[in-house]
Amino acid sequence: MTGGTLETVLRRDRLIVAGALGAIVALAWAYVLWLAADMDMGGMDMSEFRMIPAGIGIMLPTSEPWRAIEFSFVFLMWAVMMVGMMAPSAAPMILMYARVGRQGRIAGKPLAATGWFAAGYFLAWMGFSLVATLVQWGLEREALLGPRMASTSNSLAAVVLIAAGVYQWTPLKDVCLTQCQTPLGFLMRHGGFRGDVPGCLGLGLRHGAYCVGCCWVLMALLFVVGVMNVLWIALLALLVLLEKLTPWGRWVARAAGLACVAAGVWIASSAPVTAVTAPQATQCDGASTSFGISNGRVASSGDDRIRPCR
Repeated sequence: MTGGTLETVLRRDRLIVAGALGAIVALAWAYVLWLAADMDMGGMDMSEFRMIPAGIGIMLPTSEPWRAIEFSFVFLMWAVMMVGMMAPSAAPMILMYARVGRQGRIAGKPLAATGWFAAGYFLAWMGFSLVATLVQWGLEREALLGPRMASTSNSLAAVVLIAAGVYQWTPLKDVCLTQCQTPLGFLMRHGGFRGDVPGCLGLGLRHGAYCVGCCWVLMALLFVVGVMNVLWIALLALLVLLEKLTPWGRWVARAAGLACVAAGVWIASSAPVTAVTAPQATQCDGASTSFGISNGRVASSGDDRIRPCR
């Protein structure tokens, strides 16, 4: 293969990988926006219900325990959201992997190997999404999250903000951020390009683990501002980009840490705010309600006649 032909193929590989990443990011953000629109019930009183992020208007009474379908939809929400937020900052690493593979003249393998590397990277974030789903379940069980999946407790919000701010200054954050900022250096430190599937997956998973270690605390802030708050999702994704892709990324991280600590201290010292918490279900003369779907509104089953409560 001549040098000119090799360079043409190399450019095509980069375009294919970049195009695939762009399509994945676009689809992920479209899904997030769809879910966020579904969460907005047009002023409807949500104090006694919680929304399942399915995009089709499913709601449950707050007193109802989580069901398997709800856990699945919440996990899917976190997983897709993490892909949409993290794929742009991971693009340089994934493109570098494709470039190193092509320059190594591994015929027929670079694109497939790059796909497996990306799969390993996102697998790490799927693990994080599972943990986030379990945390959200626990917080909702303790009535610490409101209908819009934001903290209803000043104490919880302050602790999360201060802990996030402090973590931004820790050596572990610096180590993980360094691995994310230097794609070629990461490959050189960890054995370079791998052509086999287990090697690609393992290397992608390792890079993803560093990325989770770098950014997990920023994702935890969504429990404070609202898991489905699109503005904050976009701002956090931008912060991750600035941390990873700019020469002053470490200082951006530390400045964000100071801002988080300041916000946490301010919330902790401010007067308590009455949270909109979900009241316990009250049964009146045997009346009961279960969930349903009806064009973004609650559909009830059972005896729903209005009866006086004793």
